[in-house]
Amino acid sequence: MGDFFGKIGEWVTATHIPEQISQVDAGGLFTNWFFLVPFICLIAYLLYKQAFTNIFLIAIGFGVWFFTGTQYMQELTVNGEIQMEKVLPVAFGAIVVLGVIIYILFGRSD
Repeated sequence: MGDFFGKIGEWVTATHIPEQISQVDAGGLFTNWFFLVPFICLIAYLLYKQAFTNIFLIAIGFGVWFFTGTQYMQELTVNGEIQMEKVLPVAFGAIVVLGVIIYILFGRSD
């Protein structure tokens, strides 16, 4: 089983996924028409279908993506060492966000 996860880790490293995610230009993304037009169409369709749950989940996804690019997240490791006083609030926030997502998807009925 460890070999399986090792191969996945090697694949992620070989494809440079973490570097690609860290180099995303948010300003450029939201001014690019090839992203903006389908995104606006998706939001308009979800509003038409009154799928507010899906809109809320998309907003949570963008919020998490924005938070991962903040200075606070950049300072979680200093000289290769994890700063525990900064990790605990992030972990608590992740638990809260995960709890909200689980509640939205499984906890209530429409």
